[in-house]
Amino acid sequence: MNPPPSTRTSLRRLVALSLALAGTAFWLYTFYWLAQLPAGDGSGMQWVAAVPLGLIFLLFTLPALILAFKGQSLTVSLVLGAVGLAAFAALFLQLLSEL
Repeated sequence: MNPPPSTRTSLRRLVALSLALAGTAFWLYTFYWLAQLPAGDGSGMQWVAAVPLGLIFLLFTLPALILAFKGQSLTVSLVLGAVGLAAFAALFLQLLSEL
């Protein structure tokens, strides 16, 4: 029988899951946001912004989400989730400044 997880581990896992899920929700929201942008010249170039956003999701948020769900390497998951959210924020602010 496995011993119950400590409160510290449970809290760390909850925070890691929260960061990863927040990053995932933001990533999904960006697709809605990109779809609402005016077409401009009709070339669809606004969708190019989905590439770096997707890379941030694949490199930081998805591994953090997987680690947090498994309950393994929670410190790494916390760091990846926080870095991913910071990268999303920086890139989104850059996108907003270019409108």
